Amino acid sequence: MNVVAFTRPVAAATTLAIALAAAGCADMSERQKGTAVGAGVGAAAGAVIGKTTGGKTGQSAAIGGVVGAIAGNLWSKRMEDKRAAMEKATQGTGIDVARTQDNQLKVNVPSDISFDTGRADLKPEMRRVLDQFAQGLDNTIHVRVIGHTDNTGSDAINDPLSVQRANAVRRYLEDRGVPGSRIETAGRGEHEPVADNNSEAGRARNRRVEIFLREPEQRQG
Repeated sequence: MNVVAFTRPVAAATTLAIALAAAGCADMSERQKGTAVGAGVGAAAGAVIGKTTGGKTGQSAAIGGVVGAIAGNLWSKRMEDKRAAMEKATQGTGIDVARTQDNQLKVNVPSDISFDTGRADLKPEMRRVLDQFAQGLDNTIHVRVIGHTDNTGSDAINDPLSVQRANAVRRYLEDRGVPGSRIETAGRGEHEPVADNNSEAGRARNRRVEIFLREPEQRQG
């Protein structure tokens, strides 16, 4: 059997494994899905390697499955627990809590929760969100805070304002015990909008703070 002929069923099996894991059972967590996908891809890759190098296909597939499961499980249990806790704490507030493609936890806080227009003072609602966010974070977790504005005003105003907002979040998290050495801040001004600035609703969406949480072994995406 040649390599091309062999890889066709392997590719099909890999596609099926990914599809099944992506669909998942109703009670399958993100962490479990990642493990399943990694195991399927790893097993297929191991089988190919074993076949082309003269090794035992079954054994190579098993080894590949273990390696793939580990690689696919970058979303740890504590990250999943934090995501679930943040979703519960912010339900109905308009705050978006999501897992990014590079396995970071992203909390998007809109202006009606975070800051008044032209201000960098934390609203009381934002403080409650940050209290929940800071709970359970140990000294190894990395936090990245990105401030944004709408297009009202000039870059000379908006760029430093977005940085001031990010730094206000950082100071609050430090006061709640999160080490400052683990917190990165940046401001994007009006340069990364997520909505049309031609409407008040769009500008409100663009005035936001994004908070990212990642494991220490992960690289920033």
